[in-house]
Amino acid sequence: MTAPPPTAAPQPPILHLCEVPQARAAVAAMIHAEFWADVPGASVERMAARLAQAGSPDALPLCRVAMDGDRPVGVVNLIDYDDPNPRIGRPWLAGLVVAPRWRGRGLGSRLVHTLLADARRLGEVQLFLGTDGPGFYTRLGAQVHRQLQPDFWLLRFDLG
Repeated sequence: MTAPPPTAAPQPPILHLCEVPQARAAVAAMIHAEFWADVPGASVERMAARLAQAGSPDALPLCRVAMDGDRPVGVVNLIDYDDPNPRIGRPWLAGLVVAPRWRGRGLGSRLVHTLLADARRLGEVQLFLGTDGPGFYTRLGAQVHRQLQPDFWLLRFDLG
């Protein structure tokens, strides 16, 4: 008798942060730890205040969060503009973070695809982001818009 095939672990639902406001502090901590911990003056509280602006699924800024029960395990944001120099376009994908134990399971791709669908729904035709590792995003369809430094790229998703 053969054993049944293993079942894949269920994927966490991806919600708008405004649907789970109790997760805001934990989401802010995830983003702060990943991107802002070494930036003078940055704090989890300031990030939480920025995330509080994502109050509707129908306007920017918009925050998507993957929830494993009551714990956020992934996050990505759609914001008006992220990098003041050079100003190339809007909106921007920002703050993609997946909890370490959820990495390699497709959650980051799901978050990005969900955010791209949100941007299309809002009528956007392009979406920009900056990254030091373009491979993940180019596999999802992003194109290199400009390489600003040897280790930093501006990428663009064409949504049309």
